Amino acid sequence: MTSHQRWTLRTQHTSYTVRLSPDGPWAELDAWGPHGVETGPSALDWSHRTHFITPADAAPAEYLPHGIRPFTGADLVASRPGHERGTWWTFEEADPDEHSLKLTFTDDLLGLRTTLCYATVPGTDVLHRWTELTCTGDEELRLERLDSAAVNVPVTAGARLTYLSGQWSQEFQRTQLHLTRGTFTIGSTQGVPGHAYAPWLAVQDAAAPPDAPAPTYGVALEWPGNWHITTEAEPGAAVRVRAGRVPHEGAVHLAPGDTLTTPRLACAFSADGLDGLSRVWHHYERHLAGERLHRTRKVLYNSWEATGFDVDAADQLQLAKTAADLGVELFVVDDGWFTGRADDTGGLGDWYPDPEAFPQGFDRFVADVRALGLDFGLWVEPEAVSPGSRLHAEHPDWIYRIDGRPARLVRNQLLLDLGRTDVQEFVIATLDRLLTDHDIGYLKWDMNRPPTERGRPDAGPADHLDLDAGHVAGYLRVLDHLRHAHPAVTIEGCAGGGGRIDHATLARTDVVWPSDNTAPLDRLRIQYGFLHAHAPHTMSSWVTDAPGVFDPRPRSLAFRFVTALCGVLGVGADLRAWTGEQRTEAAEWIARYKRVRDVVHHGEVRLLGTPDDATCAVQYDAEDGRRVVVAAFSTGRLDGAPLVPGRAVRLRLRGLDPAATYRDTATATTYSGAHLLHYGLPCAWSADHDAELVVLTRQ
Repeated sequence: MTSHQRWTLRTQHTSYTVRLSPDGPWAELDAWGPHGVETGPSALDWSHRTHFITPADAAPAEYLPHGIRPFTGADLVASRPGHERGTWWTFEEADPDEHSLKLTFTDDLLGLRTTLCYATVPGTDVLHRWTELTCTGDEELRLERLDSAAVNVPVTAGARLTYLSGQWSQEFQRTQLHLTRGTFTIGSTQGVPGHAYAPWLAVQDAAAPPDAPAPTYGVALEWPGNWHITTEAEPGAAVRVRAGRVPHEGAVHLAPGDTLTTPRLACAFSADGLDGLSRVWHHYERHLAGERLHRTRKVLYNSWEATGFDVDAADQLQLAKTAADLGVELFVVDDGWFTGRADDTGGLGDWYPDPEAFPQGFDRFVADVRALGLDFGLWVEPEAVSPGSRLHAEHPDWIYRIDGRPARLVRNQLLLDLGRTDVQEFVIATLDRLLTDHDIGYLKWDMNRPPTERGRPDAGPADHLDLDAGHVAGYLRVLDHLRHAHPAVTIEGCAGGGGRIDHATLARTDVVWPSDNTAPLDRLRIQYGFLHAHAPHTMSSWVTDAPGVFDPRPRSLAFRFVTALCGVLGVGADLRAWTGEQRTEAAEWIARYKRVRDVVHHGEVRLLGTPDDATCAVQYDAEDGRRVVVAAFSTGRLDGAPLVPGRAVRLRLRGLDPAATYRDTATATTYSGAHLLHYGLPCAWSADHDAELVVLTRQ
């Protein structure tokens, strides 16, 4: 349905309707929800009577500048040099089609054309929104705020916000709060999305039952740099979320004739609560993967926790042989393989294999690993440089720094200015050389420090730097080059754990590393939050011997394997220290994982309970409905005593056909779908049995 005043965009299961406001020159949200929701009076309608605010401040506006919206949150703040801030635009034209919409507004006095852009993502329930800003005058414009979009959510009792918070080694903690009035902001100024918050937010009516099917709205910002997501509970009980990037310099200058395109904001809706919204995001990230989705993600072994910086070909090969015997398919050498890297004080930037570590040659070592039937991978940190490296000595101007100020070391290293074209060319040439000269099938890209003294000394005041956007553009350019020039190479994204995970990165990598914390109960909680926002085929997870950091209670090797196989399974423990029994058990778990990883990576995911419950699980339903995989965990008492003596804990499954029959081949037990939905799957926990992987086959 389209007209000159109202347009509806349809995704797979949802509708998004925009209208031109009768009160002024702006677009408003009319309806957002399941198909058909646009038929009837808008739930976002308002009285049109205002006191001490303007109609624009009260309206459910899609995007408004300071000037028209002077009191509540404006999405754009622009000015000409020497003039007051403010934009007063008029509607110019609409450009709709079946899958997209563009609404253009102009301010001739300021010299600005603003185009609000909408596009549905085929086969998903995600709508992209972004804004194009063009300087149409003779003077440059100063943009102090340049958000991508704003979304409005109808609520009755305030909003329940769900977001992912944390810190290094404790990322993706699912956190909730009620917002009835005021402003709540999350974001990062660390040059990456950061460990403290993910650029993701879900909004529900606070009156809806927690963790139950209820209308749920979500946004995620596609930007691996500085960002914010701000939620404002505005007058009249309206809740409005706006999001965008945050310029490092505080403003962006737009020259006459130039157009700036903001990052895309992905908007999603599900009527099935947070669990349903997670599946919308999972489908979307499978769309982002394209043909790479169907590439088998191999079981890897990473040698970091076994050897650290002490990389020696003989020791690495011993680990590789042991890993191959377990059924591992990929061997990755982490930090410490290159010259000058005896510890974290040197070597970064000089990316050549250390001849002392590989006395018979690096290529001979790689060939020996591959002769074991293993693929080979390597860790790199392309944006980092050590002060004592040859690269730093030859190109000190490539480093972020401010003249007259000390260069601060973080993790004993500095950061390259990846916004520079010459730095990008160096990184591209370096990675091309490594991937062309050596038989490398897997690349782990890490980043272990944020930019601190973020300046470019050889730039003048007239250059009007936008360093954050420049770094992001350089990072994405290098990843795009790798995807084009080395399409067979699997790429893992990492930034000291989960510091740089967003849709721009996920569209260009195969897996990401959610956290450096691999302790069992800590990791379970990290992965629980991660799966709310991201798909399991992107989630790299290792089995290690790491003790708990935040929850030190011990758990079995089985618990560690079941946790890790909820995504892309890896092993990172020192296998030389494992007993024969542990290796045998590990080989059995790896074999079990291989039999179900297609369901884990491509199936419908349901989160059963939370890590705060004594029992929780992740359920994966095969695309064809023939198999159901349940990864179940005991997170409660360690003495093995059941909650009710003599009775197993029951996990109620979801989404099954109640009339169908499901068989657990491991125990030869048959259940009806109705039984599993009503009573649940029995889990008989004990002190020696704290996790299980159950595979049900539909008969």
